Amino acid sequence: MAVPSTVKHTLLSVEMSGIPGRKRGAWRSPAVLTLCVFLFIAGLFLWLEHRAHLLGALPLLLPLLICVGMHFFMHRGHGGHSGHGAHDDHRKEGDRDGR
Repeated sequence: MAVPSTVKHTLLSVEMSGIPGRKRGAWRSPAVLTLCVFLFIAGLFLWLEHRAHLLGALPLLLPLLICVGMHFFMHRGHGGHSGHGAHDDHRKEGDRDGR
């Protein structure tokens, strides 16, 4: 006896939730939840064991992070690194013409 294709589709789409037609997302799988819990616990242990080192290095790293941030945000205004030579080129062309 042949099973109609609609019944096959309905049987294949039923997931563990018990609701027909509703598929469970990848974030709700046991493997992903276990990985998230493991990463949270590992991060907690890293913070607890190394916070003195991280906070002690903060005064040294903070100026570097500020410089990188300023470089990133200030280059947005004139089109990246290519804008540096544009101002100098106009001045040099004027000098060649004798003005």
